[in-house]
Amino acid sequence: MIRKIVQIDEEKCNGCGICVPACAEGAIRIENGKAVLSADNLCDGLGACLGECPQDAIRVIEREADEFDETAVEKHLQEIGSPAPAHQPAALTHGHGHHGGGCPGSRVMSFAPKEQPDPAANAPQPSQLVQWPVQLHLVPTSAPYFQDADLLIAADCAPFAYADFHRDFLKGKALVIGCPKLDDNRFYQEKLTELFRVSSIRSITVLRMEVPCCGGIVMAAQNALAASGKDIPFREVVVGIRGDITGDSDKG
Repeated sequence: MIRKIVQIDEEKCNGCGICVPACAEGAIRIENGKAVLSADNLCDGLGACLGECPQDAIRVIEREADEFDETAVEKHLQEIGSPAPAHQPAALTHGHGHHGGGCPGSRVMSFAPKEQPDPAANAPQPSQLVQWPVQLHLVPTSAPYFQDADLLIAADCAPFAYADFHRDFLKGKALVIGCPKLDDNRFYQEKLTELFRVSSIRSITVLRMEVPCCGGIVMAAQNALAASGKDIPFREVVVGIRGDITGDSDKG
């Protein structure tokens, strides 16, 4: 059938990935450093992603394409571990205006860490975060903050358990976080494989909790590193549930 569908200009696209979370249907992914349409039947053609592209690389055209399939979208979102389009069920959303689209809070940003305060001032320690977003589902693998970066992969409980997370682990590093128990570890492995492959990561530190299920994030990172074909120094640090370091090892 002839219908409206998005078209991505590969020449203009710089792979920033802002359009990925902007698509509520998960129809866009980053592949080989460029945004691509995963499948025609996942795109509703409404163009919520257009306004998010800083390169003006996305437009809506009319061409022969498979019909938009809400059932396929729901299945696809489950496979990639993303929530269904917010606010309304898919049938209502697409029948009465599009409520999906990207959350402004997922916009890719890089920034300098805050300066250290004068020790004599007894001021709180500043954040060492240098980028946004940090959730592994949301970060674009080709984001500029991953280039020539030391990468910290943190289980999302670890910063709460380890009091000096910012000072001892986050400072000077790019960050991704996730939970291997609650999320799809296969997705983590695939996302990390692409991240390692397209970015010039200098070192990898995985900060995990001591609970057995948390080992999944280490396995995902190790398998991804092997699949990427890269040789990157790899460190695993284990945090106890009382906040102590119970293991610290270099694995290459």
